[in-house]
Amino acid sequence: MPASVWEMTGLESLILADNGLTDLPEPIGALMQLHTLDLGHNRLTDLPDSLGRLTALSRYLYLHDNRLTFLKDSLFGGLTRLRYLNVSDNRLTTLPDTLGNLAALEELRADGNQLEVLPASCGALTRLHELHLRDNRFREVPPSLRGLPRLAYLDLRGNPLAALPDWMAELPALQKLDLRWVPLDPPPPCIALLEARGCRVLL
Repeated sequence: MPASVWEMTGLESLILADNGLTDLPEPIGALMQLHTLDLGHNRLTDLPDSLGRLTALSRYLYLHDNRLTFLKDSLFGGLTRLRYLNVSDNRLTTLPDTLGNLAALEELRADGNQLEVLPASCGALTRLHELHLRDNRFREVPPSLRGLPRLAYLDLRGNPLAALPDWMAELPALQKLDLRWVPLDPPPPCIALLEARGCRVLL
């Protein structure tokens, strides 16, 4: 990236997708007016700590289709206004505890990773409306999702779930639950309860 980009401190949207980028320099943290940042479809294996200082980032952060194996706690330190986060199709085995700092998050996409658990801090994502966890390694539904007041769409396709917890029937806003390609036989009792109250369950 040319150094002149990091001097454009008034930028509000920066699209760097599909550029074959292998790293980002710390000066990206100077772009304090950014509300949208697209780093998708690159070759990134790490992210600079300064990304966590982009406190105006409120609309979209795309990190999907890279080679990330971990996300630092510092990444989500100051992104309290972010509404959409996509970390799909990386090589992530965990998500940082600071994920719970994303108090405004409405949609989280983490498909196509190697996740087995979500941090307990996910329970603080009280504005979360959509959660996409397709094609990971979850053997149980993350307990941190219990009682999320606005969770309307939960995608668990292609995970090796052994069962579903009874508390799923109590998720107050759940309207769609996608369980295709999940080896549940017979269907757990909570599915009938969800369908009875109008939730669409895909098996």
